[in-house]
Amino acid sequence: MAERARSFGPTVLAGLGGATLGAVAASRDWARASGSAAGVHVAAAVQGSSSAPLAVALALVALAAWGVVLVLRGRARRAVAILGALAAAGTALATAIAYHRAQDDAVRAVVARGGTGDSFTTSLTGWYYVCLAAAVLTLLGFAVAVAESPRWPAMGSRYDAPAARPTREDAAGPGEPSPPAAEQDMWGALDDGRDPTA
Repeated sequence: MAERARSFGPTVLAGLGGATLGAVAASRDWARASGSAAGVHVAAAVQGSSSAPLAVALALVALAAWGVVLVLRGRARRAVAILGALAAAGTALATAIAYHRAQDDAVRAVVARGGTGDSFTTSLTGWYYVCLAAAVLTLLGFAVAVAESPRWPAMGSRYDAPAARPTREDAAGPGEPSPPAAEQDMWGALDDGRDPTA
């Protein structure tokens, strides 16, 4: 089992880190432009959330998907990993498509500040490239999750709904004594949200 679960830790850390970084980078400045207004230097910047709002939304979906992958197990876990992979791929695609749009938006921002003339200087910031790289890293993490997640460890049954858990009598094997009635009542009260000492 340890052999099969070896990919769990590194994949989750890389994927979760990539998704977090992608969500942060998608909301930062992606492009800058500068020009002149009556001889005065004018500069402006635009954020990824303005030029590619879909990239921000999909990056957040990918981030949320990692949280769900950690909780679920079996086929449901694989289905969420596929959804997360689609979201990461969408983030990468939306970021790539915004390559020229972000720079054009930055020029429009300079014009809105009074910039005139035909010559504007534009550049993409490091956050644009970070978002693109983070989306690819997240996609790779989800690809591994789709292939390996059925063999990954799952959360214990104590996190399941009470109806899904075996009763204490079932938990005690044949021939094993069940807990005393007073202890059962105490745990039952805790399960129901009541204070057993009241």
